Amino acid sequence: MSNDRSDDEIGRLARGTLLPAFGGAAAPGWLLAELERGLGGVTLFAINGNVPGTEELAALTGELRKAGTPLVTIDEEGGDVTRLGGHLTGSPYPGNAALGAVDDPALTRRVYRSLGAELAEVGVNLNFAPSVDVNTADDNPVIGTRSFGSDPELVARHAAAAVAGTQEAGVAACAKHFPGHGATSTDSHLGVPVVDAGLEVLERRELPPFRAAIDAGARAVMTGHLALPSVTGDVPATLSPAAITGLLRERLGYEGVIVTDALDMDGASGAIGIPEAGVRALAAGADLLCLGPREHEESLRATLAAIGAAVREGRLPLERLADAAERTRRLKEWLAGRGPAVVDRSAGLDAARRAVRVSGELPRWNGAPPLVVELEAAGNIAVGPTPWGLGPWAPGMVRAAGANGEVAPVLERAQGRGLVVVLRDAHRHTDQRAFTTAVLAARPDAVLVEMGLPVWAPEGAVHLATYGAAQANAQAAAERLGLTAAA
Repeated sequence: MSNDRSDDEIGRLARGTLLPAFGGAAAPGWLLAELERGLGGVTLFAINGNVPGTEELAALTGELRKAGTPLVTIDEEGGDVTRLGGHLTGSPYPGNAALGAVDDPALTRRVYRSLGAELAEVGVNLNFAPSVDVNTADDNPVIGTRSFGSDPELVARHAAAAVAGTQEAGVAACAKHFPGHGATSTDSHLGVPVVDAGLEVLERRELPPFRAAIDAGARAVMTGHLALPSVTGDVPATLSPAAITGLLRERLGYEGVIVTDALDMDGASGAIGIPEAGVRALAAGADLLCLGPREHEESLRATLAAIGAAVREGRLPLERLADAAERTRRLKEWLAGRGPAVVDRSAGLDAARRAVRVSGELPRWNGAPPLVVELEAAGNIAVGPTPWGLGPWAPGMVRAAGANGEVAPVLERAQGRGLVVVLRDAHRHTDQRAFTTAVLAARPDAVLVEMGLPVWAPEGAVHLATYGAAQANAQAAAERLGLTAAA
């Protein structure tokens, strides 16, 4: 195959690699027209108003399928990163950290099967999950509770279970963020994280979960926008032939679809722009380009033009586009033969309850319920503004920023009653730690509830860890605290 093919063929193949976004709960005309011309699919984002409710979403995906055979993708991890309704209320499924804390792969498989069944019901057929990063950096700003844990073997067995469960529901799983985002201290939405580890360390730490996901039959793998100097130099993996073709295809033997993380992230396109990042990702071996939530018609057209120019200039072999199209075709063929599973939401609460860990003895509240104080903790860009905390089970809950001046009023309001302080990744927030230390000095009987990773815990304090801030985690904590009866 040579590069002197018609513009129509180049355009058709190029369209098949793209996953743009769009605004609203109805498909715009330009998107339907592009689907008719062979667009690979779309990525749904709650922040774009694509997911106002399950009925509306099912109607939307049905509309998309009347125009073509798209991959309908979403970033639904359960836990703290949730898009399918959970962005409004919190997810009914705990995230990976809670599942890793329980360490029951059969339960992880059950949770992901139910989550996949919910996606299948509304017409989503490719889920950008599970995250199989091994979270070895406590201060990791973007992974944290999205990881099953810090032990590569534990993460590997749950990666395999999550892939199996998702795909038993007729939805393709996508293991991410290759070759592993867990040892970073930079958010790839904002820059290029660096994992300064040689291949020997990668083989021992980052790669086992990806091998397990591949062995479990993962239909897709997502690349991360992070550099590994020993493999990619200063180039992020998403744009690196050494990472995609050399490490993932050749060393790990992966034959499925490779999809990029969102190309609007600074880690991929900050210095070169989205169209050029798309060209380089395809040349490196990626098959599908997730453009990002803000990238709609204009970005689609610019990326199509850049791909076409790169093919005509000889920078991007047409054979590479044809290879991407073939892998995507095989994925769609696999999806066409799959049947849905049954939604089992009880799996989420079961997992969240089993994940709760308590240090010390929880008090019994006599008379008035305790004062619950929730300290502010903004989620990262991947998490977004998803609701969290014990508010639904704690009427009169107080929210605080963690400033010194807030301690005395809280103590005054808590006189004569119990006190619960709700934290989220306190090890990453100086104000949370300072506020909590000051409160404990006056009220050593206060109970701490950590809804992130339980890295920081004052000695002697009664401490409850949920390993996540999903609705299911919060309900499990409320039950253990006696704020609500177990259902």
